[in-house]
Amino acid sequence: MPKVVSVCQFIDAFAPFELQEDFDNAGFLVGRRDQEVTKILVSLDITHAVVEEAAQWGAQLIVAHHPVIFHPVKWITDETPTGQILLELIENKIAAICAHTNLDAAQGGVNDCLAEALELTGIGQLHQAGVDGQGRPYGIGRTGTVHQPGLSAREYAAFVKAKLGSASVRCVSGGKPVQKVAVGGGACGSMIKDVIAQGCDTFVTADVKYDQFLEAKALGLNLLDAGHFPTENVVCGPWARWLSETFRDVEVRLSAVHKEVYKSV
Repeated sequence: MPKVVSVCQFIDAFAPFELQEDFDNAGFLVGRRDQEVTKILVSLDITHAVVEEAAQWGAQLIVAHHPVIFHPVKWITDETPTGQILLELIENKIAAICAHTNLDAAQGGVNDCLAEALELTGIGQLHQAGVDGQGRPYGIGRTGTVHQPGLSAREYAAFVKAKLGSASVRCVSGGKPVQKVAVGGGACGSMIKDVIAQGCDTFVTADVKYDQFLEAKALGLNLLDAGHFPTENVVCGPWARWLSETFRDVEVRLSAVHKEVYKSV
């Protein structure tokens, strides 16, 4: 049976941890490197419900996108939500590996999965940050041609909502039909200038601020906020498949309990 370190090495080869942003905390975060793995649970986040699901199933490892330890932790007790989750992981002997902004930037990662989910063609990079050790270009965001050119911003928002299963899509119209689209999984509202520079008329991302909507409208850009969870959760299914294909003697399962945290009314 493979060990936790083997899974970590596979993830590092696919989406090198060294590509993560300075503020990030991606990597092998909880557990023992030499622990044997027979079951892996894949989830966007590591919550109490996800840990409980992994424990009941008998998983030794959770592979997640968002780091279970993001801000510095000075103590691990049951008096904080993070402390409770870490204690549950440790007490159930469940390791945690988290691939965050490195998976956002890597080829085949979050943003490629998002572009494919929205049926974009001619997919290219929105912003190339550099080249990794294997000579592969990396960077946050992708661009592509829309599946049905000529839709209005509102019509395209409805398409995005259906494709991603978003609770809602906030959008502002820049007054242009949708043709060339940029995508940025998660909070990428700060990349509007990159989107304009690439000649895109539409940008699909999440966690958009009020002033960013104003800026987009002034620049004639259709800006859609489809939610953080929906724009990033698209990577979890492919992640589960890649792990299953690589570690054939390991059971890999996508979390059945982790869903969008909020509802729209």
